[in-house]
Amino acid sequence: MAARALWKGAISFGLVHIPVELYAAVQEHGLDLTMLDRRDFSPVGYKRYNKNSGKEVGWDDIVKGYEYEDHEYVVLSEADLKRANPEATGTIDIQAFVDAAEVPLTHYEQPYYLAPARGGAKVYALLRETLRKAGKIGIATVVIRTRQYLCALVCIDDKIVLNTLRYAAEIRSAEELKLPPATIKAAGISDKELQMALSLVEGMSEEWKPEQYHDTYKDDVLALVKKKVKAGQTKTITAAEPEARSAKPSNVVDLVALLQDSLGKRPAKPSRAPRTRTTARRPAGAAH
Repeated sequence: MAARALWKGAISFGLVHIPVELYAAVQEHGLDLTMLDRRDFSPVGYKRYNKNSGKEVGWDDIVKGYEYEDHEYVVLSEADLKRANPEATGTIDIQAFVDAAEVPLTHYEQPYYLAPARGGAKVYALLRETLRKAGKIGIATVVIRTRQYLCALVCIDDKIVLNTLRYAAEIRSAEELKLPPATIKAAGISDKELQMALSLVEGMSEEWKPEQYHDTYKDDVLALVKKKVKAGQTKTITAAEPEARSAKPSNVVDLVALLQDSLGKRPAKPSRAPRTRTTARRPAGAAH
């Protein structure tokens, strides 16, 4: 099935106008579980109904409205929503160009592919190559359906990817979290522990191969489904097992021993010439 554009409009910055189309970049493969009535295992459905009359309402009779007072609404059609700001609803408006490293990962939300619309191929390629050469991402705003999104335009291979961003006000403060001190010394980490941890990371380092990762939990659940079907237990509700009492954890952790055990289990890698430790002073501003 051919991909269907979710949105059509244009990228705009300065006097540049690039006609583009927006496409979904991800697809879900989660477990699709159906809600059942435990009394007879019939599927449980949803019903759209009028809260005053209790009668079911068909899709053709549903409109959208904004509640400006209790139980008082302003009806807003699709035409109204576009008319409120025609430019905003049809334009990916680039506000600034920034270094990608300046945007924390906590701000990234949902990726979409941008493809050039008719007549936009050359200027699309120009923006793509400009982002690549400059090492920047474009910070823009776009209205999709009834919400304005902050987004980042990122050059990935031969594509421009629009990744919606969370607004700063949506990111919760981490000040209340009880985190270890920010410096190695204050956190109580010894040089030996750090070096062993670095060796473990080095031994487990490899090229990024996304195709080798998949949802193993889903596979396990589907295997359990197959097992229950084969055993004729399709209507059996498994009771939860009592939680086993765990031993009271000790506050003393032998981190060196744990790292040594981990290093013993890591995959073998070709040996390298040992590094000589120098006492050269780090340049100002280097990480400790």
